[in-house]
Amino acid sequence: MTDTRNPVMVPIRSLGPGHRERITAHLLALDEHDRYLRFGYMANDEQITRYADGLNFERDEIFGIYNRKLELIAMAHLAFSVSPECRSCAEFGVSVLKHARGRGYGARLFDRAVMHARNEGVELMFIHALSENKAMLKIAHNAGATVERDGSESEAHLRLPPATLDSRVSELVEAQFAEMDYKLKTQAKQFRDFLAGLQATRRGVREDQ
Repeated sequence: MTDTRNPVMVPIRSLGPGHRERITAHLLALDEHDRYLRFGYMANDEQITRYADGLNFERDEIFGIYNRKLELIAMAHLAFSVSPECRSCAEFGVSVLKHARGRGYGARLFDRAVMHARNEGVELMFIHALSENKAMLKIAHNAGATVERDGSESEAHLRLPPATLDSRVSELVEAQFAEMDYKLKTQAKQFRDFLAGLQATRRGVREDQ
């Protein structure tokens, strides 16, 4: 996504079942406090693994940001409502690894999720978060969402405008950009791994001489 404050486009990729292992690794890398903020309770490894295994990629949309080492450093889950009373609703959740914070990735993922939700006909986006999760509530507030606090928990809702030709084209362009970026990072990592293996072999040969 791009914005007026930072014109640099961040490659945000739509994730499928083939990324489930990296999604699990990302969530397991969260410390206890971050797990508490993300899930609303102190999720253990088993609960996180069960959550990742249960992700429905056909119904929901999962977005992620990879670094050059192909580590999933930030991810968002856009969960579409299955309730007949709220067919045009979706809920947003996000997590960013500690070493990748301060770069606006959470807000970028939210913008990307809003764009996709609009294009899918969603009219109302929800964010359910603990009241102490100031970073998440700030993202919602800055987007113009209405935030309602109820003790230790808060809920934000943002009414989305209908899709336009611009929103559809923008999503297509950003998806293609992210796909190309991921392929380049994959190729670069494969080349670095090849060089590392070659150097290890050379060291082994020299030590045997």
